Amino acid sequence: MVTTTSAFDAALSRLTIDLGAIRQNYRRLRKELGGVPCAGVVKADGYGLGADYVATVLYEEGCRTFFVATFDEAVALRQILPDGVIACLNGVLPNTEAAFVEHDITPVINAFDQIERWRTHCARTGRKLPAMLHVDTGMNRLGLDAREVDRVLEGPSVLSGIDWQYLLSHLAAADEPENPMSAAQLKRFNRIRARLPVTMKASLANSSGVFLGPEFHHDLGRPGIALYGGRPSAGRDNPMVCPIRIEGRILQIRTVEPGWTVGYGGSWRASRETRIATVAAGYADGYLRTLSSVGRVAIGGRLCNVVGRVSMDMITVDVTDVSPFVASPGGMVEVLGPAVTPDAMADTAGTIGYELLTSLGSRYVRHYVDSTA
Repeated sequence: MVTTTSAFDAALSRLTIDLGAIRQNYRRLRKELGGVPCAGVVKADGYGLGADYVATVLYEEGCRTFFVATFDEAVALRQILPDGVIACLNGVLPNTEAAFVEHDITPVINAFDQIERWRTHCARTGRKLPAMLHVDTGMNRLGLDAREVDRVLEGPSVLSGIDWQYLLSHLAAADEPENPMSAAQLKRFNRIRARLPVTMKASLANSSGVFLGPEFHHDLGRPGIALYGGRPSAGRDNPMVCPIRIEGRILQIRTVEPGWTVGYGGSWRASRETRIATVAAGYADGYLRTLSSVGRVAIGGRLCNVVGRVSMDMITVDVTDVSPFVASPGGMVEVLGPAVTPDAMADTAGTIGYELLTSLGSRYVRHYVDSTA
């Protein structure tokens, strides 16, 4: 929920989104691409940060190609962006062809039958309608499989009558720079492209692929999580800027004696006299329950341990070593942000930053700023 400044100041939990950081990340990706155009993946409501805000900022930065997952996302985005290419990654399902044309959405064709249906619809309208062709090179999720690719290569007329924009594929392990799978996928992708009966531009590099080198860049970079501050490569410094700060308000401070337990099930027991801050953030807000007794938050520049189980609306934090002037009722705690990044929290929780961002709850009062303005 986006609201007024006064309501933001009074909120129990709040989410600040720095659109300037997204601008910086987009510029960093463009620099890495070295002149190759850079698209923006804004599916799942801009990875939880608000596709309307994110897409507008990217457009201002010169982005003209946007990718979403679903047709509904594409239609909503078209209301915000009257021009530019909006591509739907999940493909064109039967009897939806006319709707794609009505809303000027470019389908990503993922299967042989989709090629035939889109070509038939082009013939019906008397127009070469735009589309992108997705071939699978190792992910085994969406895209034409090897048999379907062979059918295309053996029947050159299959691709006729369509305005092909790009050949796409998706890297499965690009976040592991030493994994040989990326090189194998690149080789397979280039081989398919060279044998296609029609000429089309190509796009292979996702966020991590952008950092694998120029041979992966082709004609269009297609970053997603890196736009939102996610780390492109495991085990390496993250060149991206974190655009979010989630804060929860301290509801109460109490002192527990050695041997006392905190939270449901008494799963955490104090080994010393401990000051406990109860903070307004829980799993209903996207703070994962798996962070019970292992998560960390930031208070006054100091990292503090979450103790006891994460509950629906609250977490409990050991603030014994934080000044009472800093950790006091009404004060704010950084739950997620520059000090406790999504990647760091995800590592602790045994998941990935994508899940944390797209799981952000709806109770946070949102406030958008632009540090570059």
